[in-house]
Amino acid sequence: MTGSTVQILYPLFAMVLLVACVATLLWSLRNNAIRTRQVSLKFYRDYSGDEPGYSKVVSRHYSNLFEMPVLFYLAVIVAYVTSHVTVWMIGLAWAYVLCRYVHSYVHLTNNNVIVRFLVFLASLLVLLMMWGTLLIGLLKS
Repeated sequence: MTGSTVQILYPLFAMVLLVACVATLLWSLRNNAIRTRQVSLKFYRDYSGDEPGYSKVVSRHYSNLFEMPVLFYLAVIVAYVTSHVTVWMIGLAWAYVLCRYVHSYVHLTNNNVIVRFLVFLASLLVLLMMWGTLLIGLLKS
């Protein structure tokens, strides 16, 4: 594999960093909620009841990072192992990561639903372009 081919993997590390940051935030919020007795430790056994407000938002966002992004991880790996790495595909991968970072920022700060949806839609379109590019490249080879 060439140095330029490996560049498709760097956006994966950026996504893992995002997941790690959100996981750390969630851990901190949950730890604080238990320490301040906003929720009992038993709550996390079966999640019966209600999680404190912002912790619930972060928890939902954390789960969201394991939904659509899975298709991103797969697209990057398929591009890498099938040698369909191009400057275009690397650009799309970084565009997807940028969209996900912006989506996280919006969701975890002001949580403007319209802006959040538009950023999510942009990330979805980028993801579809990645898969379309892969399909075309594979059909041509």
